[in-house]
Amino acid sequence: MKLPISVFIITKNEEKHLAKTLASVQDMDEIILVDSGSTDKTLEIAKAYGASIHHHDWMGYAKQKQYAMSLCKHEWVLNLDGDEAINPELVAAFRDIMAQDKADSVRFWRNDIFIGKPLSRFSKKANNHRFYKKSKSHFDDSRMAHESASVDGKEIFINHAFDHYGYDSISAITTKNNTYSTLKANEKFVKGKRYSLAKLLLVFPLVFLKEYLLQRKIFSGKRGFILSVMEAYYAFLKEAKLYEFHENNKP
Repeated sequence: MKLPISVFIITKNEEKHLAKTLASVQDMDEIILVDSGSTDKTLEIAKAYGASIHHHDWMGYAKQKQYAMSLCKHEWVLNLDGDEAINPELVAAFRDIMAQDKADSVRFWRNDIFIGKPLSRFSKKANNHRFYKKSKSHFDDSRMAHESASVDGKEIFINHAFDHYGYDSISAITTKNNTYSTLKANEKFVKGKRYSLAKLLLVFPLVFLKEYLLQRKIFSGKRGFILSVMEAYYAFLKEAKLYEFHENNKP
């Protein structure tokens, strides 16, 4: 018997990893996929795995996810990207949480796959908030990137992880960082935030040290060093592009 959970996914040209995503959620009763114009095999893969496909022109990450969530019929929803996959341990945990009504939202680890394999078990993982009750959740549409649902209720953390393949190559991360840094800088500019000369000078080395030492990517060898540099450069790009927005919009 399938779990009364609605999975919602927003896509555009996600053929590379989507089959892994959809195969991992076959125990869920409903899969909602909102596509904004894929030209690859995304829709073909989605049909093969029984997803309910909806086309919607791109509105931004938060608005697109809010729309996708609104299509879900179940109270419990699972928000995944087309390059992510869950495992049987997480499915079992979801089943237990729902049966005992332990919480309104659930946070768990994200296992980044980088250059063919996960980071070291000694490197600190990110955690994400992806499983929650629909009636108590909403997305802040003022956030242009790194959007996450806000949930009015009890949140718990479980010691399980899902796999994230969006960091599988340096090229993929570079493309994402360039896109997201523009969105985040624009978000700050729209909210009236100013760039900082001190941050321009210091953000790269400080974020690198945080990622490499405090986040323990040092234990992931050369891959950890590369990823730390890329995280630092992403932080620098956000501040540099904020400066650029202000320069280009002077009276």
